[in-house]
Amino acid sequence: MSATDATDTQARTKRAAAGVATTTPMSRMTALARAELTLLGRNKGTVFAALFIPFVMPFSVRAGAKEIDLAGAGLTIGTLVLPAAIGFSLLFAVYSALVGVFVVRREELVLKRLRTGELRDVEILGGSALPAVLSGLVQSLLLAVGCAVLLDLPAPSALHLAVVGLLLGLVMCAALAAATASFTKTGESAQVTPLPFTFVSMLGSGLFFPLDLLPDRLAALCELLPLTPVITLVRGGWTGDLSGAEAMGATATAVAWTVLAVFAVRRWFRWEPRH
Repeated sequence: MSATDATDTQARTKRAAAGVATTTPMSRMTALARAELTLLGRNKGTVFAALFIPFVMPFSVRAGAKEIDLAGAGLTIGTLVLPAAIGFSLLFAVYSALVGVFVVRREELVLKRLRTGELRDVEILGGSALPAVLSGLVQSLLLAVGCAVLLDLPAPSALHLAVVGLLLGLVMCAALAAATASFTKTGESAQVTPLPFTFVSMLGSGLFFPLDLLPDRLAALCELLPLTPVITLVRGGWTGDLSGAEAMGATATAVAWTVLAVFAVRRWFRWEPRH
């Protein structure tokens, strides 16, 4: 047992002996998530971007799909639109929304005050991210049902790949949001700093068109983008044409980006306003 764990155990024992109710990491994160959800609901701009845009953007994908030879890429309207819709949800409901949350809470000294209590750093970040992550999860499930009904999308051939892709995407986008917030100075700039990753992902991760239509070298480069493995796994979960090696490669890429983002957060995340 480390010295930190021993100290925490002793503190909990003293509180219990004094009649003070002890808390668990999950209860502390849940309480923080409830408070964050209340604050998030008061920000109309964030709610609009997180809830409305992911449901509207797939219509532009469907309109643009008329100019694409989907049959040549082995896809249908449904298998193009559904992964794109989930990608938009991850980008706007999770990533972009959380960048603003982390930066604004830091500028308001909320994060600094939270660190003076029982909450550990990972619990603060996890509890703050939980509402957005759950929102992205619910949106993705609703989009899957909607695409299945409206686009006559059959049941997924390899559901486990789609589930793995979605879960990896949620965790990765939350970690990337915290990493982006590390280099974002103000709440106003938090509306700008997510844009490069958002635009690159929209253009290069297969949201608007399959990567098979790109030149080989460019496609190979796009496969290394953070959101590409998520789209690949979700799409492969429905089409069933993703080989084991390709699935493992996509999973490894997503995990690598997540680990890199976590390292960046541990190294550069700031808990006080940047001046």
